[in-house]
Amino acid sequence: MNDFYLLLPVTALLPLTALLLVSRADPYQVLILRGVLGVVAALVYVLLGAADVALTEAMVGTLLSTTLYAVALRSSMVLRLAVAADEPVEEEAAELLTSWLKPARLRLQLVPSAAKGTSKPAMAADLHGELVGSRSLRLHNDRLRQRLLALEGAQRWRSWGGEIGRLDAAGQASEP
Repeated sequence: MNDFYLLLPVTALLPLTALLLVSRADPYQVLILRGVLGVVAALVYVLLGAADVALTEAMVGTLLSTTLYAVALRSSMVLRLAVAADEPVEEEAAELLTSWLKPARLRLQLVPSAAKGTSKPAMAADLHGELVGSRSLRLHNDRLRQRLLALEGAQRWRSWGGEIGRLDAAGQASEP
């Protein structure tokens, strides 16, 4: 086999790329490494003479799975907060929240809830919490709350006068 000297280093890239893939916390780095892993696997198949398997790996293992992962990542990396439909959110509050969430690679989506006195509530199952009066942030998930509190933006939010609290299972505010 003439390409044996090429096969060993390329094959060694597979476990190296896989280790890098599982050791990353940043989902966007994982997305790129997943594509690299598929390309390296396709290259190994080409060097082994399995062009049909290489083509399948390139199309399905690299292009399709990476694209689907990118779509899933884009749709899931969002923090959805309910806001009162009849109370506008201060622009400074939205900017502070957006800059706070940026290091966590989260996007902010403010979802208007029903106005006071109407019976149509916001879909609580789709929301991570609520923003009350542009200054009080209340989150359902305590683990998410702890991760956000560990970011630098939490101190800026508090120094601006914002509160960070919890919502219990019934949607009632509990201790901060």
